[in-house]
Amino acid sequence: MRIAYMTSEYPAPSHTFIRREVTELRRRGLDIHTFSVRSPDPSILDDSEHFAAYDTTCYLQPVHIKRYVMEHLRGLLARPARYCSALLLALHHRAPGLKSLALALAYFLEAIVFAMEMDRREITHVHNHFANPSAIVTYIASHYLEIPFSLTLHGNSETDYPAGLLLGEKLRDASFVACASYYGRAQAYRTVPASCWRKFQIVRCGVDLTRLPLVASRPGRDRPLRFISVARLVQEKGHLGLIRAYAAAREGAAQNSELVLVGDGPMRAALEEEIAFLGLSNCVTLLGALPEEPTLHEIAKSDMLVLASFIEGLPVCLMEAMALGKPVIAPRVAGIPEMIQDGYNGLLFSPSDWNGLRHALGALVKNDKLYAKLTAAGRDTIEGEFDIRLAVTPLIQRFAEAAG
Repeated sequence: MRIAYMTSEYPAPSHTFIRREVTELRRRGLDIHTFSVRSPDPSILDDSEHFAAYDTTCYLQPVHIKRYVMEHLRGLLARPARYCSALLLALHHRAPGLKSLALALAYFLEAIVFAMEMDRREITHVHNHFANPSAIVTYIASHYLEIPFSLTLHGNSETDYPAGLLLGEKLRDASFVACASYYGRAQAYRTVPASCWRKFQIVRCGVDLTRLPLVASRPGRDRPLRFISVARLVQEKGHLGLIRAYAAAREGAAQNSELVLVGDGPMRAALEEEIAFLGLSNCVTLLGALPEEPTLHEIAKSDMLVLASFIEGLPVCLMEAMALGKPVIAPRVAGIPEMIQDGYNGLLFSPSDWNGLRHALGALVKNDKLYAKLTAAGRDTIEGEFDIRLAVTPLIQRFAEAAG
């Protein structure tokens, strides 16, 4: 069985869990070929594994006209009926509007090129991460080749418009659907008949516990406590609320502390303005976007990781922090409560409840007993369910069933 793995951009620093999954599946003996719609900027690749993934991945963009013309001629001559059927599927499987029509034609062009490359490699199954445009390309390509395809769903963006409008059709035709959380599976259930539910499987994203950096011990009272947040600087991640809650916490138990934000995005200027307005410039640092290894090192030398998001899937940065023995503070949204039990292996607050977040930020400052409890239980949670070696097992079973 030869499996194609497809996504919009691979390898991507924000999607290291896909690379970990591919690596572990290959270690377990599966023949995985990686494909990506876009090529990442090589300057963001930071280690040998990223470069190896980059060198062995087939990219559909940038578009080379001669390549596309030749692949489409070959595809039309080889399977004229399937070629026309795939074109009709592309024109049907789209959102309304002229822009969506243009995108549908672009996805068809990419899908045939993708299909021809899979045909040369004798791919027998294609799997796609995220129900985004790459999933449309995968859907059309698998239809042309008449091979099974499957999807991994991660979060709310896949059930929102426009992806959500097209999700049900893909899920009905998929051989199986991997869901990163029960919450995500429940949202996907809403888009298909109950007769399709049997094909849905919980498949956790995983952490490679053998590749974690050394962990700094909890500080004494002679240095500031270090909070860290790892998330794109976009409105849905709630950074403005986090900064305001942190400002309030510094007036109480968290006075001797600092906050580090890892990530970049369109909210950066607004956050810098808020930090200056609240007089936090000496204790809040924006590090920008970092590659995987530097991010893990920043978490390792911090004392707690905090997220303030309004929507999420099941954030891998929480898993990484818990695996590194760092207590986590997160909102009760989506799949997060499936992993974090409040007061047992982390602290939870209601999303947008900045007063609740302020209390959580101060709760662990002087409570060494609670800190130690959350640290130990957090690591146990990851070892028990989110170790990549365990996480891929149901996926392997589903691939085997699809092959059978």
